[in-house]
Amino acid sequence: MAKFGILVDAQWCSGCHSCEIACQMEHGMPVGQTGIQVVKIGPWPIGDEADNNWQFSYLPIPTKQCDTCAARRGLGKVPTCVQHCQSKCIEFGPLDELNQRLDAKQKTLFVVA
Repeated sequence: MAKFGILVDAQWCSGCHSCEIACQMEHGMPVGQTGIQVVKIGPWPIGDEADNNWQFSYLPIPTKQCDTCAARRGLGKVPTCVQHCQSKCIEFGPLDELNQRLDAKQKTLFVVA
């Protein structure tokens, strides 16, 4: 039986939190609970600190509440975080297929049981 996972291309996550909101709404979770959480990484200076230019990055990470939208997948749909990701940086599929697309420099593979 194939195992499935979530592949995130962190280079393209804009930090919009659409995946969080979609998950929360799909599962009827209370405010503050979700199956995926977008974390902010940074800030760190770009160039000379005197320029006051700063870089932030974002990374959507599945939480313990993530069931990869089992009910949706039973209907042939993708998880709601994948469907609603505005930057299309979240993918879902069999681990062997995701592993072929994995570029360790830019993407992170989460295996959600």
